[in-house]
Amino acid sequence: MTEPRLAPLQPPYDEAVSAEFARIMPPGVPPIALFRQVAHNPRVLGRWRGGSLLDPGSISLRQREIVILRVTARLGAEYEWGVHVAFFAAKAGFTPAEIAGTRLGGGFAADADKLLLRIVDTLIDAKGLDDMLWEEASAVFSPAQLVEILSLVGFYHTVSFTVNTLRTPLEPGAPCFPQ
Repeated sequence: MTEPRLAPLQPPYDEAVSAEFARIMPPGVPPIALFRQVAHNPRVLGRWRGGSLLDPGSISLRQREIVILRVTARLGAEYEWGVHVAFFAAKAGFTPAEIAGTRLGGGFAADADKLLLRIVDTLIDAKGLDDMLWEEASAVFSPAQLVEILSLVGFYHTVSFTVNTLRTPLEPGAPCFPQ
């Protein structure tokens, strides 16, 4: 990987940035490189924290991570994909084939999981869902869940564009894309 275009901030952090890091990271875990890059603008970091959708929502942790991993994989955001695999894949109960499937396709047996992949792929490719896929999705997911899925895809587009453009360095120990 080439050098980051914007170096992640290094400690000591100013008070506002330290406060944001304390709110966004689990206790005792140092801030990841992406957050240290975005912290060049503490206001934006705070808005990201508020809009990240990583809190318990209307969809399960597993569903959320399928969406995030597929978006980041499709958009080539290896950094963010690896962070989510490292932090959430075990908690979400993913098998190695499912993790690989978020990048390469396949790997999922449950129809609802495969539907999430199709929703993400269609949103990325077609910039929206046609009536047939919307009806299929509406038969499986509630209106609240559909809004959350759409919002996750949009937010992780932003995250993917950011890590790709800033050339965020991979986190130590985070997995890389499967080949």
